[in-house]
Amino acid sequence: MTRRCRGCAKTTLTPLLDLGTVPAADHFPPRDTPIATLEVGHPLRMDQCVACGLAQLADDDTVTAEPRGIEPQALRDQAAEAVRLVHDAGFLRGSTVTEFGSPHGGTWLPLLDRHGFREIADGPADVVLDCFGIMHEPDQRAAFVARAAATAPDGVLLVQYHSLATIVAQGQWNALRHGHFAYYSLDTLRTLLRAAGMSVVTAWEFDLYGGAVLLAVRHGEHAPDSTLERILTSEADALSAAAGLQETVDQHVGALRRWLEDGAAQGHRVYAYGAASRAVALLSMAGAHKGLLAGVADASPAKQGCRMPGTDVPIISPADLVAADPDVVLLTLPDLLAEVSAGLPELDGRWMIDDPAGPRR
Repeated sequence: MTRRCRGCAKTTLTPLLDLGTVPAADHFPPRDTPIATLEVGHPLRMDQCVACGLAQLADDDTVTAEPRGIEPQALRDQAAEAVRLVHDAGFLRGSTVTEFGSPHGGTWLPLLDRHGFREIADGPADVVLDCFGIMHEPDQRAAFVARAAATAPDGVLLVQYHSLATIVAQGQWNALRHGHFAYYSLDTLRTLLRAAGMSVVTAWEFDLYGGAVLLAVRHGEHAPDSTLERILTSEADALSAAAGLQETVDQHVGALRRWLEDGAAQGHRVYAYGAASRAVALLSMAGAHKGLLAGVADASPAKQGCRMPGTDVPIISPADLVAADPDVVLLTLPDLLAEVSAGLPELDGRWMIDDPAGPRR
């Protein structure tokens, strides 16, 4: 059967990144269960549409539901800053709000409540929120149509996305995961929104995940402002190197494997923090096991007592991590550094940040 683009339904798709077969990013087996052959047998590939430019998950044969994590402080802080900027720019007009949430949790509704907005489930809303939610929709075209329909004629749709340009420029290949069906550039988003009768008015950029962008979108045609023009130019420059993303995979996996082996050879007690989805493929492909990585700490009670998919590495609590007195802790999500440093002062000086070139201080 001919595959069609999830965004525009055209049929010309080209591979952009292929990880072969890896564990499902949303299934954390119980700690004492053996690694099954099928556990690591899920294809994971990113294709790109030649017509609209949408980078997208090729296929997804996983059916599990990821345990809810604890929303990091970095996300909460960024959400508050984003709402403040949107308010200051005069876009928070009206009294009703609808949110298309992310399955990973987190909500901006309490922030809008403070500005006098009430949530409605039916009918167009004055403000429609989508923070990393739309990427989880297999049918991207239908998803944009639904969000346009939910936005009042004079309302605003706020869409936040992890920039594909950031993924390419920073070698974040492990942002590719099952359940994430789309990876956006501003140019592609403008195309998909235009097909739904909307256009981007302005944008704000944040350091979250290395580079996140929040768009203000309205019905009808609107000329791009200077901020949009600048982002379009910078993203185009970064995306010109997209073909090199595949090479980053071997570099990253190899660097981590060597670092883990060096730590074991020196007798170090090596742990990690953050049983995040982006750590699943990385640790599995690097061949991590308890002899190299004693455990991965995570604040989510739902993940504690499980193991990292495709490995025998147990997931433990932050308290257990401190009690283990590790020599070094690999932080799989750099955005967590300030939070874990403040919350786990006993581990000061032991943090190493995961990086495609190898763990770094």
